[in-house]
Amino acid sequence: MDNKDNNENKKPGRQLKNVAVLSGIAIQMGVTIYLFVLLGKWLDTKFNNNDKLFLIIMTLFGVAISLYAVIKQVNRIKY
Repeated sequence: MDNKDNNENKKPGRQLKNVAVLSGIAIQMGVTIYLFVLLGKWLDTKFNNNDKLFLIIMTLFGVAISLYAVIKQVNRIKY
């Protein structure tokens, strides 16, 4: 019976930790995509005569990388 009580007491702390991890993931995803957008804009002005080719490519690349990182981190969360 004590084991059951210990498991119930640990759940709120674990849930709070999971919420904190998920919040960090959202911030990390936003920052990653934003940095790749900035890189795409810079590459466009530097090499592509202000077309938006590098912007589109880098934005999609940033989304792909951030989704990969989110999936890896969510798989590590223990329920």
